[in-house]
Amino acid sequence: MTNGKKIVNKALLKIKNFTLSPSTTTVILKFTLHCTYPVEDGIMNATNFKQFLQERIKMNGKAGNLGRGVVTIRRSKSKITETSEVTFSKRYLKYLTRKIIYLHDWLCIAANIKESYELRYFQINQDEKEEENEE
Repeated sequence: MTNGKKIVNKALLKIKNFTLSPSTTTVILKFTLHCTYPVEDGIMNATNFKQFLQERIKMNGKAGNLGRGVVTIRRSKSKITETSEVTFSKRYLKYLTRKIIYLHDWLCIAANIKESYELRYFQINQDEKEEENEE
């Protein structure tokens, strides 16, 4: 029996070494929304957009609950930055942004880099030129 206990103890030691190692690294996710063009043209207000995001982001199933500093939203001129210390989906940020730009038919949201979105105008001029060429 002592041999069996020693084998179990060695197995427990191996498991403890792998599972109980403390993880001190925290992942900080940072996403940026560039809304330069609509803000400069006066179509959209960046402070209202920031307020909309603060009210609508859900943490633990509650809207407006940013987790006591776990999720922060900052605005600098026409750029809105969302920083999160917990898992946060870039797709969810795009979903919320689409809710507010739904009011504007000529705006679309596009990913310009991995951690960023940009609000742009639709390319209407190119569509008109294509229609003229077809006729």
